[in-house]
Amino acid sequence: MLKVIQYIVDMGASVMLPIVIAIISICIGVKVGKAIRSGLMIGVGFVGMGLIVDMMNAQLGPAAQAMSEKFGLSLSVVDIGWPGASPMTWASNIAIVAIPIAILVNLFMLLAKMTKTVNIDIWNIWHMTFTGAIAYAVTGSYWIGILGVVFHAAIAYKLGDLWAPLMTDYFELDGLTVPHGTSAYMAPIACLVDVVIDKIPGVKNVDITADSLQEKVGVLGEPIVIGGILGAVIGFLAGYSPKEALPLGVNMSAVMVLMPKAVKCIMEGLMPLSERAKEILTKKFGSSEFYIGLDPAILLGDAQVVTTGLIFIPLTLLIAIIVPGNRVLPFGDLATISFFIAIAVAVHKGNIFRTLLSGSAIMYMTIWIANQTIPWMTALAKTTGTTDGKNLVAALDQGGSPITYMYTEIFTKENVIGAVVIAVIYVICLLFTINHSKKRAEALKAAEE
Repeated sequence: MLKVIQYIVDMGASVMLPIVIAIISICIGVKVGKAIRSGLMIGVGFVGMGLIVDMMNAQLGPAAQAMSEKFGLSLSVVDIGWPGASPMTWASNIAIVAIPIAILVNLFMLLAKMTKTVNIDIWNIWHMTFTGAIAYAVTGSYWIGILGVVFHAAIAYKLGDLWAPLMTDYFELDGLTVPHGTSAYMAPIACLVDVVIDKIPGVKNVDITADSLQEKVGVLGEPIVIGGILGAVIGFLAGYSPKEALPLGVNMSAVMVLMPKAVKCIMEGLMPLSERAKEILTKKFGSSEFYIGLDPAILLGDAQVVTTGLIFIPLTLLIAIIVPGNRVLPFGDLATISFFIAIAVAVHKGNIFRTLLSGSAIMYMTIWIANQTIPWMTALAKTTGTTDGKNLVAALDQGGSPITYMYTEIFTKENVIGAVVIAVIYVICLLFTINHSKKRAEALKAAEE
């Protein structure tokens, strides 16, 4: 059975999710034809997003590298990003049991009424698996690795509950949530930053969104134009000629237009499952509310998310320079930096100005942690045959996760002071997130009434 699961996972999200969605849909009573169509529609959406993300990697990756070379960045360890970290994770010895464990944790928490999040995004269990894989690679204890999967999964499902009001209120994704990935675990920082900004006279009144820009500058504020301008600017910052920079701008315009359409396909495919699941859960648990957990990629249909993500490509390189003692050169995750700040955009109600501030804090913490986890990433890469150990490995996505960092530090105690500081900051951010979620939920309920 485990080999069958691994075989399906290895086919990638665009194949795995349609199969999973179709099977679950049929099992809970959706008609076979409708279930198959829903699965394929979701597959179409993920293929579309995959093509767009691959294009972003192909176009923005070299631009980011050229930009770092142009500005003389001497950072020695290259960020391999989630495209490098996820296959490495699935190749670990923990991966084969991680999916059943994560599902069991979810079921237990649902039955114990500890969460309302029903995670159907099996692919992104790799984030939870990563925590276990790193802990196992560093400590040599398989059980510490398994406990790491449980630890991360439990936190992820609770984050899914906390972000659900934002999914409805800002993204208009009713009944859905994003319980995993960099979006979920880094967004608590934005909640604290939002409260701090609200205390600063003058600054708290600054509100910049794609809509407000469009009102002030007309067509120049439309997402398609913003994408083109930002893409071209990134090209020129990389030292490109107009012949190279302008096509990059057009490609980023395409991202702004096509990404929402791909997300729309996913949403259409999810509707039959979502409606049937709500019907069954309502009958079994009464009036209880449940949220379907999905890939954070569905958040990239928002113009503010993509716009801010493009701005953060050069900004993240700048932050990497100012982080004390940093050796990590952001690269592999730069093209998809939108994932890091997607929920932060919703926390700030689409305010790009506030997102730039909280996003800078998010990327600073991410880079600092990723720098501390270089030896751990290298150890994992060595155990999975990705490297011989001579070449150091780093990753912003997951390698910069405070959840993975805090858990593994409990057993390694390599940087106790740093771990305590991160833990204190993160717990404070989580407390503000809980308060923020309650206020959003109350406001949403009041609006419905």
